[in-house]
Amino acid sequence: MLQNIRDNSTGWISKIIIGLIVVLLSFTGFEAILSSTSNSNNAAKVNGEEITLDALAEAKNLQRRQLLEQFGKDFDADLIDDALLSEAALKSLISRKLLVQAADESDLAFSSAAIDQFILLAPDFQIDGKFNADRFDQVVRQMGYSRLQFRQMIEQEMRTGQLRAGISGSAFVTEQEAQAFARLERQTRDFAMLKLEPKLDQVTVTDDEVNAYYNDNTAEFMTTEQVVVEYIELEKSDFFDQVEVDETELKELYEAEVANLSEQRRAAHILIEVNDDVSDEQARQQAEQVIERLNADEEFAAIAQDISDDIGSAQQGGDLGFAAPGVYEPEFEDVLYALEKDQVSEPVRTGYGWHVIKLLDVIAADIPTFASLEDKLTQSLKARQVEQHFVEAVKDLEGFAYESADLQQPANELGLDVKVSEPFGRDGAQGLFANRKVLEAAFSTEVLEEGANSMAIELDPETTLVLRVKEHLRPEPIAFAEVSEQIKERLIAQRAIEQVNS
Repeated sequence: MLQNIRDNSTGWISKIIIGLIVVLLSFTGFEAILSSTSNSNNAAKVNGEEITLDALAEAKNLQRRQLLEQFGKDFDADLIDDALLSEAALKSLISRKLLVQAADESDLAFSSAAIDQFILLAPDFQIDGKFNADRFDQVVRQMGYSRLQFRQMIEQEMRTGQLRAGISGSAFVTEQEAQAFARLERQTRDFAMLKLEPKLDQVTVTDDEVNAYYNDNTAEFMTTEQVVVEYIELEKSDFFDQVEVDETELKELYEAEVANLSEQRRAAHILIEVNDDVSDEQARQQAEQVIERLNADEEFAAIAQDISDDIGSAQQGGDLGFAAPGVYEPEFEDVLYALEKDQVSEPVRTGYGWHVIKLLDVIAADIPTFASLEDKLTQSLKARQVEQHFVEAVKDLEGFAYESADLQQPANELGLDVKVSEPFGRDGAQGLFANRKVLEAAFSTEVLEEGANSMAIELDPETTLVLRVKEHLRPEPIAFAEVSEQIKERLIAQRAIEQVNS
């Protein structure tokens, strides 16, 4: 089933692709299963199976993307240690390879139909509660995988999940361990405590002592280095009011949208698999026998439970659930869409063997009106135009900022305002000025010392910014009057503690 997905299939569930923990490692360690290889295209070998450098690079890039998504747009990607990332990615790939090998040795398996069902029922691939092939393709492509790779990943995850469940389910505790835990759990401790309170009201500090401390420790009472910057902020959202939608384009987009909508068909099937033990002719004859049993008034669901080789659907009477066009193999789908409700097909040959198909139900396509989709389609068209305008504006901003001695000219050219920040230091402030890229630009030699405009700073895909330093506030001593009370409190506390300790 889902031949389109099998022939072309991969990964969205990024959370389960990388980072699996292997129980076997606690017994053997990496050294026992990892051997070096003279092949420069391989990163490692695990029990003779190679992990390529390409696979390592892909895993490392995936982990990098996950970190960036987790920490958000203010996270500085330069803080990621490439060597540590490579090590973590390689260990994850080794762990995953071990799990797959153990699952293979244990003969754990899932049928293709079970994988189909998983994909059909995954909410990530559904629109309005129904599987959508276009949505599936979109999600899979966004993760940078092919359809076939996705199916392989799902199949491996299901099998290794079985393995992990089996290992965890076989855990046990010895009698001695249980008794030791019970003894520790029920233990109590008695202790006495004497609390000594510093007597602050019995300590005096003179003004001369406060002044002397200030003079001896001037470096402790300096203002922090800060800057005030001017900046131009370019936001994609500002362009939505500047673009207009052509009515003809809107109608064309509507036609394309509704063309993708189609009826859903609920199929059941009985599969006679062609394999090393069953020839094509033997499988076809068994499928013909299914037709004979149906003609003898046997129930389709009962026969499916009895003989279908699709273990994923057999226990449901062969029921595959609802699916849209493009899900099943063409040979299977052509026959399915030629059936009437409750009609049963003649035997059908696919890449999996011979099928007998029954159409259980049909849900007609619900075609929305143009009016109901107009706002959504308008926003979609606007988003395309805005993206183009935004990209062009970013290029213009970069050019103007590079050529100009200040930010006023770029602002005038783009119809934007020059904004001024509050003072902030190298540790940052709130909002834009908590962003590490902004801080690095503001305190860079070119901007801080040479007075240049910064390069364009991409805060996120929706926001770009350029800045220049308006005012550089260098560290200077804080007036004695502003810190005298603070110094006095510090000296009193120190002497009170000294009295308690003595």
